[in-house]
Amino acid sequence: MADTARHPFLQGLSKHRGAPPTVVVIFGASGDLTARKLIPAVYNLAHDNLLPADFFLVGFGRKAIPDEEFRGLAADAIKEFSRRELKTDVWDRLAPHTSYVAGGYDEPAAFTRLAAHLDAIEKQLGRAVQPLFYISTPPTVFAPIIRNLGASGLASRYLGQPHQAKVIIEKPFGRDLDSARALNATIQSVFAEPQVFRIDHYLGKETVQDLLVQRFANSIFEPLWNRNFISSVQITVAEEVGVGTRGGYYEQSGCLRDMIQNHTMQLVALTAMEPPVSLEAEAIRDEKVKLLRAIQPLNLGPSGDVARAQYGAGMVAGKQVPGYLAEEGINPESATETYAALRLSINNWRWQGVPFYLRSGKRLARRVSEIAVTFRRPPGTLFAEGDKFDLSANTLAFQIQPDEGMHLVVNTKIPGLETRTQPVKMSFRYRTTFGSNTAEAYERLVLDAMIGDGTLFIRGDETEASWKLCSPVLEVWEAAGREGMQSYAAGSWGPTGADALLARDQRAWRQP
Repeated sequence: MADTARHPFLQGLSKHRGAPPTVVVIFGASGDLTARKLIPAVYNLAHDNLLPADFFLVGFGRKAIPDEEFRGLAADAIKEFSRRELKTDVWDRLAPHTSYVAGGYDEPAAFTRLAAHLDAIEKQLGRAVQPLFYISTPPTVFAPIIRNLGASGLASRYLGQPHQAKVIIEKPFGRDLDSARALNATIQSVFAEPQVFRIDHYLGKETVQDLLVQRFANSIFEPLWNRNFISSVQITVAEEVGVGTRGGYYEQSGCLRDMIQNHTMQLVALTAMEPPVSLEAEAIRDEKVKLLRAIQPLNLGPSGDVARAQYGAGMVAGKQVPGYLAEEGINPESATETYAALRLSINNWRWQGVPFYLRSGKRLARRVSEIAVTFRRPPGTLFAEGDKFDLSANTLAFQIQPDEGMHLVVNTKIPGLETRTQPVKMSFRYRTTFGSNTAEAYERLVLDAMIGDGTLFIRGDETEASWKLCSPVLEVWEAAGREGMQSYAAGSWGPTGADALLARDQRAWRQP
């Protein structure tokens, strides 16, 4: 009998991307992330025949849920959040291998039950199964889960073998440098680094993955990617929404922790890193760490390298919305920033003198994430005769969301008998070129973790390098309280203090 007849998941499976028999255990199985992202990701991997032939999904949480009810909740999540509709033939393969274990995250006996549950799966299957533990819980219980995985022996299952236990850890990874170091120490006391996959879902987005291809696979870009040809880089991660019902969480986080320290710094690293010696995970991560360590400490004075603000009331999509301090669950005296902007200086041969401007915030003019690389202007000798020549600096912009792709701004002649110029865009969109139903970031990341490919995950020293830059900023802001906090109208592009960061360099933010 053919393997694909015995194991339908093998049909169409790329041998290069094949994973061993795997059981994915999701801690926090009744949470929002599990419903919105993780279960739909598993379903779409099954739909594309990318799961291993023997795959099992186990939910773990404090709430007692019968297996059949958990399967129903999973099916509902797929119907509501999956990029594809629920197909009976795919779900009928996945559902019988879906189960649930109830227990406390700090309860050793619950992990003993989980270990017994995995033993029963292996006994039923008659072979070893790789355990992949996905920690999708509030960060306050990361450490208890990790310690109990160690004490129960779950973390050391098949250690040193290709199907050794692995763990995925969601963000936020610490609140500052000290807490990140403490969490790393806890992890390293239980797991070896090759077993650990610290997730940042931005790294699973197509355009982010495409950055290295565009940089190093195109001879028209690679020789120009340095201080001799690039004048500045702007990275924008803007959200149109406010804090909504997440006010309690956001009060403890703020923009710098929520977006800058992780997502935005990853974009900096991939944009500016040196060419790795290979496409192996450690070669790429080595270069990212080197880049982050080359970023100079920020000037935190009154006219320094940082700006922060909170959104006030304003108009978004034609509707009046409240300011941050009027949102549900927000302290009226809150000093939590909803907007942050930084000016980075990188002290290495490639980027000396090229500023990197970062900004992120809520309730901005529109939802967009973009990396914009602005090239130096040519000498103004031929086309500098006043109004007839409308010239812009050449800019290469990578749009990460919502419409993934890239465009290049060039100057061209306007048709006509007189020589006049204007800037135009040459655009590429994933949606129009490859179709709109591309894989979600979590699909790629879950598959990579099953295979053991850490390229798109964050190494321990990488998290600490990023926190080393951001922690002093947080300390200064916390000491200052509301002093120096600016405001900006909801629906705008941010505060005047962020504009001043660029104005000092005779530059301005581009509007994506």
